[in-house]
Amino acid sequence: MEQKQFKAESKRLLDMMIHSIYTHKEIFLRELISNASDAIDKLYFKSLTDDKVGLAKDDFAIWISADKDSRTLKITDNGIGMTAEELENNLGTIANSGSLKFKTENKLDEDNQIIGQFGVGFYSAFMVAKKVTVITKAYGSDVAYRWESEGVDGYTISEDDKASVGTEIILELLDDTDDEKYGEFLDTYRLKGLITKYSDYIRFPIKMEVTHSRPVEQSEEDKEAGKSPEFEEYIEIETLNSMVPLWKKSKSELKEEDYKHFYTEKFYDYNEPLKYSHVVNEGVPSYNALLYIPSKAPYDFYSKEFEKGLQLYSNGVLIMDKCADLLPDYFCFVKGLVDSEDLSLNISREMLQHDRQLKVIAKSIEKTVSSELKKMLKNDRENYEKFWNEFGVQLKFGVYSGYGMNKDKLQDLLLFTSSQGKLVTLDEYVTAMPEDQKFIYYATGESVARIEQLPQTELVKDKGFEILYLTDNVDEFALKMLMNYKEKEFKNVSSDDLGIENTEKQEEVKAKEEENADMLKSMADFLGESVSKVVLSKRLKSHPVCISSEGEITLEMEKVLNSMPGDQKVKAQRVLEINPDHEIFGKLTAVSSDSEKLGKYAKLLYTQALLIEGMPVENPVEFSNLICELM
Repeated sequence: MEQKQFKAESKRLLDMMIHSIYTHKEIFLRELISNASDAIDKLYFKSLTDDKVGLAKDDFAIWISADKDSRTLKITDNGIGMTAEELENNLGTIANSGSLKFKTENKLDEDNQIIGQFGVGFYSAFMVAKKVTVITKAYGSDVAYRWESEGVDGYTISEDDKASVGTEIILELLDDTDDEKYGEFLDTYRLKGLITKYSDYIRFPIKMEVTHSRPVEQSEEDKEAGKSPEFEEYIEIETLNSMVPLWKKSKSELKEEDYKHFYTEKFYDYNEPLKYSHVVNEGVPSYNALLYIPSKAPYDFYSKEFEKGLQLYSNGVLIMDKCADLLPDYFCFVKGLVDSEDLSLNISREMLQHDRQLKVIAKSIEKTVSSELKKMLKNDRENYEKFWNEFGVQLKFGVYSGYGMNKDKLQDLLLFTSSQGKLVTLDEYVTAMPEDQKFIYYATGESVARIEQLPQTELVKDKGFEILYLTDNVDEFALKMLMNYKEKEFKNVSSDDLGIENTEKQEEVKAKEEENADMLKSMADFLGESVSKVVLSKRLKSHPVCISSEGEITLEMEKVLNSMPGDQKVKAQRVLEINPDHEIFGKLTAVSSDSEKLGKYAKLLYTQALLIEGMPVENPVEFSNLICELM
C-alpha cells in the first residue's frame, strides 16, 4: 500500500492550522459533524430527483460512539460518501472543498444548508488524534475505500469492505499529558455538552448509544430483609441535538413565552428580558438574529472580567460563543445570537475580525438595537427607565469615548435626573425651557441629595430653570463632548457667567468688589496656590461662600481625573466666592485691617466651601482649631 505525501504547501497549512487557526481543540467535533451533515445534505438533495437513493429525510442521521478502552472516537453518517478520486482531492489536498464544488456545480441557492466551504475543517481532527481513519463508500459505487493518516507525514488509500453508503471517521486520540486531557473527548457527558454547544441546530439527528443504569426489581423476601437493590445497565439511543433553531422559525408560530423561555435557558438568566427582537434580514449578507436587552446587569458587567459579544452561528453551527465584533462597546449589554449563511464555518477568531460580511452585519445589528431602544423610550417609558438604571452609564461612556464620534447616535437615548425630581431626556429638557433661558444648566455631585444643597444652584432655581443633576463620573465629560444640544449650550451652575445675573445687582457687586479689592487680594495671597482668586459672588443668596472654577477643568472633573491611577494630578483653577449680602462679609470688612485674623477667616471660609463641595479637607486639625479660636 503506497504512502502518499501531502503537497508541500498542504503540509505547511496543516501545521499552521493545527497550531494557529483554531483557538480551542474541542471544535474538531463541530467540524466533523458539520462535514457529516454536508454529506447527508448532498445525498438528500439527490434523493429529491433520484428514487434509487431509497432514503427519506427521516432516515438520515449522524452517529457518535466512543470506546475508552481503545481510545477511539467514531463519527458516522449515511450521506453521499466519497470515491477514491474524491478522497484524493478532498483529503489529500488541504483546503480543497468538496462542499463548495458540489454547491457550485449544482447551482444551489443560499437556502441550501451545506456548511463547509473552505475544506480545512476535517484536519482539525489532528489536534486531538494521532491517527485518523476514514472509511467511505460513495453513492452509486460498488467499492468502498479506507483513507489513513498520522498527520503531516502523509496518507494511504486502500479498498475496504464497507457495505453501506456513507462515511465513518475513526480518531485514535493522542495520549494524555499534564496540560492536555484528550481522553475527555471519550466521556459521554462531555460529548453531549459539545454537541449541544456547537451543533445543536444541525438539521439531521445526531445520535449516540448512551449507557444508563436502573434498579433490578427485588423479590418480596429481599425487600423485607432490607437488602439494597442491585442495578443493571441498559443502552438507550439518544438524539443529542434539537435540530430546529428558534430563530429559523416563522415569527407567526412563536409566542412571547417562547422567546423569553429561550433567553432564560440559553443565557442562564433568572430574570426575563426587558425587550427582545427577532431579526430576519434577507439582504446581503443574509442573517437571522435574536437580540435581547436584559432586565438586570450581570454581576461583573462593570468589571474587567465582563466579555461582550453575541453568539455567532453559520447555518446553525456555532462559530464563536462571544463575537465581540458584532456589538459596539456602548451596546455591550445586549445578549443574543446571529446566524448567517454568508459566513464560513471554517474560520478563526482572528480572521473574523477582518471579515467584511461580519462588519456589515454588525452595522445592521447596531441600527436594530438603537431603533428598539428608541421605541422603548417612546412607547414604554417605565421599562426604559429600568433599562437606564442598569445600563445607562454605558451609553454615556459611548458619547464620551472615541472623541465623541458616536454622540449623534446616542444623545437622544440619554436620561438625566433633574431638579424636577424625575428622569428627563435632553429633548424633553429643551422643549420645556422658557423662551428667555439661554443654556441647559447642570450641576455635579456625588448624589442628588448633595447637589440639592449646593449654594451654586440657588440663583438658577430662583429663576425657575430646570437643572440636570450629574452624579456619575462620566456625566460631565459626556456633556463636554456633546458641547450643545439643539443649539443650546450646556452650562455648569458653578460657571462664572450663568447668563441670568441681574444687571443692577452685578453693578452693585462690582462696586463692592472694587471697594474691597485690597481685602480680597490679601485673602487670595493668604490662601496661596489653593485658589486663583477671591471674588464677591453674583450667584449666592443664602449661603456665605462657595467654590467655583475657571477654565476647562471643573471641580468635579478634577475629582474624577485624580481618582484614576497615575502620578500626574490635575487641578482646577479654584475661585473662592464670598456672598456680599451675608453677614459674614460684614465680619470680614471689620477685621480687614488685621491681616493675621483676616487670613484665618479666609482659611476657615475656604475649608467650609470645600466641605460644601464634597471635597477633602486639606488640614482637618487646623480647621478644627480655627473654629474654636474664632468662636
